[in-house]
Amino acid sequence: MENTWKDSIRRGAVSGSVASLLSTAALAALGKRDSGSAIAPINSVSHWFWGDKAKHQEAVSAKFTLPGFVTHHASAIFWAVLFERLAGRFLDRRSTLTTLEAAAAATAVASFTDYKLTPYRLQPGFESRLTRTSMVGVYAAFGVGLALGAMLLRRD
Repeated sequence: MENTWKDSIRRGAVSGSVASLLSTAALAALGKRDSGSAIAPINSVSHWFWGDKAKHQEAVSAKFTLPGFVTHHASAIFWAVLFERLAGRFLDRRSTLTTLEAAAAATAVASFTDYKLTPYRLQPGFESRLTRTSMVGVYAAFGVGLALGAMLLRRD
């Protein structure tokens, strides 16, 4: 099957949405455990717009939670489109292992880019509310979401 940008965007919207929802659930659960607030890590993502005060917001709010979630979701779709564009032709084989490997590689690149190549103001922000172990859990949930979304799109 041909793997055009149009296909990649369409598929990336699905796999990115699954990755976003799973990683947001992980952010909430791990944020509750690590910092006592399920919403704080999601609010923290809006620090690119509101500055570091976003990292200290613990309650649901239109000001911090909505832009935090939308930013996280848009980022997940961005990475999923690249994942689908670069790995899409290999995923058409419907191999679970290949899909998991490609999703793990894409997740590693996203994490490296987020924290090593991106300026501080544009980094995810939730690292301020989570332990390193929880960060690994969030990125693992993201990778599983990419893989699940890709497999969902390619099921018989």
